[in-house]
Amino acid sequence: MTSPQTHGASSSTGGTDRWSPRLWALLIVLSLALFLDGLDVSMVAVALPSIGGELGLSTATLQWVISGYVLGFGGFLLLGGRTADLLGRRRVFLVALGVFALASVVGGLVDSGALLVATRFVKGIAAAFTAPTGLSILTTTFAEGRQRNRALSVYTVFGASGFSSGLLFGGLLMSLGWRWTFFFAAPFALLALVAGALLIPRDRPDARGGYDIAGAATLTATMLLLVYTVVTAPETGWGHPLTLGSFAVVAVLLALFVRVERRVSFPLVRLGILRSGTLVRANVGAVALMGSFISFQFLLTLFLQQALEQSPLQMALSLLPAGLLVAFSAPFADRLIERFGTPVLIAGGLIALSAGYLLFLRVEAEFSYLPMLLPTALLLGVGFALAFPAINVQATSGVADDEQGLAAGLVQTSAQVGGALVLAVTTALIAVDHATGEGAEGGAAGMLDQFQPGLIFVTSVALVGVVIALAPLVARRSRPRAVPEAEGPEHGAAREREPQPLG
Repeated sequence: MTSPQTHGASSSTGGTDRWSPRLWALLIVLSLALFLDGLDVSMVAVALPSIGGELGLSTATLQWVISGYVLGFGGFLLLGGRTADLLGRRRVFLVALGVFALASVVGGLVDSGALLVATRFVKGIAAAFTAPTGLSILTTTFAEGRQRNRALSVYTVFGASGFSSGLLFGGLLMSLGWRWTFFFAAPFALLALVAGALLIPRDRPDARGGYDIAGAATLTATMLLLVYTVVTAPETGWGHPLTLGSFAVVAVLLALFVRVERRVSFPLVRLGILRSGTLVRANVGAVALMGSFISFQFLLTLFLQQALEQSPLQMALSLLPAGLLVAFSAPFADRLIERFGTPVLIAGGLIALSAGYLLFLRVEAEFSYLPMLLPTALLLGVGFALAFPAINVQATSGVADDEQGLAAGLVQTSAQVGGALVLAVTTALIAVDHATGEGAEGGAAGMLDQFQPGLIFVTSVALVGVVIALAPLVARRSRPRAVPEAEGPEHGAAREREPQPLG
């Protein structure tokens, strides 16, 4: 197995297997920030009915409690990652954490739907800066190869635990009131801010770069309009002129952005980075993972709460095995990556998720947890634990230090925007409002029949990710073995340019 070339000249691991307590503490701080980002995506969904009832919000307004966060997060991720490269990772990370904590407190205090949505949008923007910046701090601190894989396995398990345990925490906090689902993140964000100020090493901004104002403006506008169009399309209608017109404007803005990036001296996104097959496949994997998982989670929570009339706490406990599997997988993720490589783990994780989705199709109206839902919950935990760390390792491997923020922003943008897009299509297929569940048929049997097209769709999304992840391995095995004498040194170098563990 060929180790990737190490670009991290600034790495402080020194190539040793033993990490100092300070280095472990830094990793925990970065991981905590990612955990809070993931937690916020799924935790607030549990509180929506209570929020709507207390604040008297309409369905259209209530959906923006979630969509506002997704809009800010997905719209600014690439800008956040590149800003960290240009202005300094430590500075950007700490400022964004402070904004995240403040928005959490304000969100729990407001009594206006418009202000609540505004705080969610601001909080999403803050997460768009902490997520890629934290990942780029990690990848420039730990040397590429075994050390980085080990650090990323811990880091991404925290993120996966945030996504998978959001329903559990949301269910527990609802016993105190919906406002606590907003307050909860604030003290932990402040703790990470103080610890980060002490532990994160000072870094120098990229002195060679300039700030691409035109690229930043066109890219951010593109991402904001794309996410907005995707989350509003189920309500507006996919064939409505407003939706089609919005997609057309997105295409124009994207073309304009590409034109700008080809002409400026210091582009916001170096388009050549997209020539990396490993990075592109990692981004497709992120779409398949988060798109299918978030959509299935939506279907499952509707079924448990509406058809089976489970309380938020009961629902959270039903999914607890998935969160526990993800949480306890941290010590093994890096070893699995070294042993099998990221393509196999990404494919294996998505296959496990697909099996979990398909098993849910056999759930009957006479529901029994152990034979019907527990196998699905276990497969979800296995799938997320395998695929999530591997995707992040593959997305940032072989990338120079001054583009780590960009690579991190790309994969997280794929996860967020892909998740929003797949969820929008899923809700359109089953004709249910994704904020309140309005439109769901009564009774377990009727709801399961209604959800079947959505379940088939999310399974198909995951399986497409499997095919893309394994494509280079299949191509390599089917390629005839070349005669060694016929290969010049440049051919061997080209083959080694893409690290073996990453496919």
